[in-house]
Amino acid sequence: MMKRALWQGLVAGAAGGVVMTLGEKIEQAVTGRPDSHVPARVLQRLTGLPERPGTQPLPLNWAMHHGQAALLGVLRSVMAHSGLRGPVASAKFAVVRLTNDQILENATGVGAPPATWPRRELVVDVLHKAVYAFATGVVADALAARGGPGPGQRHAALRPGRHAGVGPLPRRDAYGR
Repeated sequence: MMKRALWQGLVAGAAGGVVMTLGEKIEQAVTGRPDSHVPARVLQRLTGLPERPGTQPLPLNWAMHHGQAALLGVLRSVMAHSGLRGPVASAKFAVVRLTNDQILENATGVGAPPATWPRRELVVDVLHKAVYAFATGVVADALAARGGPGPGQRHAALRPGRHAGVGPLPRRDAYGR
C-alpha cells in the first residue's frame, strides 16, 4: 500500500498544486492581488539559502509551492488507501494543508498567525488551499479506488454504522487478498 500511496500521492498532490495555481492566477487577474513570495522566503530560511530583499526568487517560489503540494499529496493518498475518501476526507485534508503552511511560515518568521491577517487575505488563502485539497482528493481517491476498498471501508462493510461489538478486521483481511 505505501509504495502505491507514495507515487499516487505525488501525482495527486502535483495535480492539486496545478489546479490551485490556476485558480490563484484567475483570482489575481480579477482582484489585482500580486504574487506572494512567501513560499520562496520559507524555503530560503529552511535551507539556509541567502535572502536577497527586494528580489523575487521565482524558481524558489515554484519549487516550494509545487514541492510542498506534491509531498502533502502523499498524505492524502495514504488517507485514500486507508479508506478515508470523498469530500469529508478532503475537508479534513484542507485543514492539514493550511496547518502545514502556517507551521512553516510561522516557525521561520516569514509569516504571522492567520488571526492577525486582514480578513480578505485569510479568505483568499483558505479558498485556494481548499481548492488544492479537493482537487488532490479527487485524484488520490480515483487512484486508490483502482485497488478496491481500503481497510477502513472493508471494516465498515462488516456492519454499517459504528458498533461496539464489531472488532477489527482479521489481519489477513485488512488489505484485501
